[in-house]
Amino acid sequence: MKLKELLTKLEYQVMSGSDEIEITHLQNDSRKVQLGDVFVCIKGAGFDGHKFVKDVAEKGAVAVVVMDDVEIPEGLTVIRVENTRYALACMSADYFGNPAEKITTIGITGTKGKTTTSYMVRSVLESIGIKTGLIGTIETIVGDHVTPANNTTPESFVVQQTFQEMVDAGCECVIMEVSSQGLMQDRVSGFTFDYGIFTNIEPDHIGPNEHKDFDDYLNCKKKLLSQCKQGIVNMDADFIDRVLDGHTCELETFGVNGDYDFTAKNIELFTKPGCLCVSYDLNGKLNFPVEIHVPGNFSVYNSLCAIAICSHFTKDTEKMQKALEDVRVKGRVEIIPISKRFTLMIDYAHNAMSLESLLLSLKQYEPKRLVTLFGCGGNRSKDRRYEMGEVSSRLSDFTIVTSDNPRFEEPMDIIDDILIGVHKADGKYVTIPDRKDAIRYAILNAEDGDVIILAGKGHEDYQEIKGVKHPMDERVLISEIIAEDEVKKVL
Repeated sequence: MKLKELLTKLEYQVMSGSDEIEITHLQNDSRKVQLGDVFVCIKGAGFDGHKFVKDVAEKGAVAVVVMDDVEIPEGLTVIRVENTRYALACMSADYFGNPAEKITTIGITGTKGKTTTSYMVRSVLESIGIKTGLIGTIETIVGDHVTPANNTTPESFVVQQTFQEMVDAGCECVIMEVSSQGLMQDRVSGFTFDYGIFTNIEPDHIGPNEHKDFDDYLNCKKKLLSQCKQGIVNMDADFIDRVLDGHTCELETFGVNGDYDFTAKNIELFTKPGCLCVSYDLNGKLNFPVEIHVPGNFSVYNSLCAIAICSHFTKDTEKMQKALEDVRVKGRVEIIPISKRFTLMIDYAHNAMSLESLLLSLKQYEPKRLVTLFGCGGNRSKDRRYEMGEVSSRLSDFTIVTSDNPRFEEPMDIIDDILIGVHKADGKYVTIPDRKDAIRYAILNAEDGDVIILAGKGHEDYQEIKGVKHPMDERVLISEIIAEDEVKKVL
C-alpha cells in the first residue's frame, strides 16, 4: 500500500521524500524492521525510537514517522506528526483495514471491576449466540484461541491486529479492558468505541512511569467517554461529576443509591454450601430478580454494568439471569469448592485498596473467622507491604504471611516488612514462607464457617524468583494438598 493510505486520519508534514511511496509493513519495533517498512518512532520511559532512525534505514526501512528532529539518512522519507503514539494508533487502524468498523466494540475502564464485568458481559453475549472476543488483564480470547495477557491494554498495533483476527474468526463483538495507561498512551485511539463503560475510580497507578498524580489518573480515565458513542456509567462512583465533565457520548446510568436507568434494590447477601452469594431486584429499563454466585456488593455493581451493556443486545432476561448466576472469573473472588465446612477462595487483591475492599465485603457475610493468606512482590514499593499488612491485621481474624513473587529479594526480608504493618493492628498471625506450606496450614487449621482468602496471585500461574518464572498455580497446589491423607481427614 502507499504510505499516504496509512495517514488518512492524521495531520502531518512531509519533511523529506514522498508520502506516495509504497510500503510493505508498519513497524514500531526497530528489531522487526524489514525492507520496505515504515517505522514509527515511539518514545517510552526507557527508550526512544528516534535514536534508531539510522539503524532502521540501514535495515531497509523506506520511511519513518517522527515527532522530534532527527538526522535524515539519504533517500529516507520522513513524516512529522505531533504525537507518534497517536499516529501509530491511527496508522494501525488503517493498516488493518479499520476492523473496529466491522465489529461491535465495548471498552470498560475503572479502577476496579473491569475484569469481572468483562467476563460477565461475555458470558451473557455468548449465551444468546453472539460470538464475542475479549482483550483483558488475564487473557485475550479470539474464537477458540486463548493467549495469556502481558498488558491489560496492549499497544495500539496489537489492538488493531487482534480486532482483525476477531473479525476473521467470525466474532461479532469484542469486550476490552481499557487501562488508564492505555488511554494516556493512545493505545485505543484511531477508532471510536460503540460502548464506553466507567465503573469507578480510586487513587491507583500513581508514581514513576505511571501517573504523576490523581488528577492525571482521573483525566486519563475520563477520556473514554469522549472516545465512544454510548457511555454507561456508575453514578455512585466517587468523583463522578468530574468524570462526566466534557463527555461527548450519550449516557446511560446504573447504581444503587438513586433511581437510575439500571438500579439494584433489596440487596441481600447470603450463603450456600461452599458459596457466598448476592441477590437483588433490578429496577429501571429492565425489571427482574438477579442472583450471582460471586460475593460482595462490588458484584452488584459489576452485574448492573453487565446488564446495562447487554440490554443493547438482548431483552431475554432469562438468559441474562442464567448467565450471571453461572459466571466465574479466574482469580477474582474465585471460590474453590473443596469442603462444605469452610469457604476457600482465590483473589488477585495485591494492594491495600483492593484487599480492604475485598475483606470488608466478605465480613458482611459474618464468617466464623476471616483468614487471609498473602505475600508481597519483591523489588516493589515497601509501602505496599506495610499497608497490606496493616489492612489484613485490622480486618482479618487471622493472617498467614507468605511469599509472592520475591523476584530478586529474599522472601523473609519481604515478610519482615509486611510484619511491620501487621503489628500496627492487633490481628493474630503466623509466617510461613513457602506458599504451598502456607496453603496447607490454612486448610488443616480451618474451622467450621471460616472464609479463607488466598490473596495476591489470582490468575497468575507462576512464582518469579531471581529473574525466573517458576510454574506455580494455586489451583494445582490446592489439588495436590487435598490429595494428602492428612488433609483428607479435615475436609
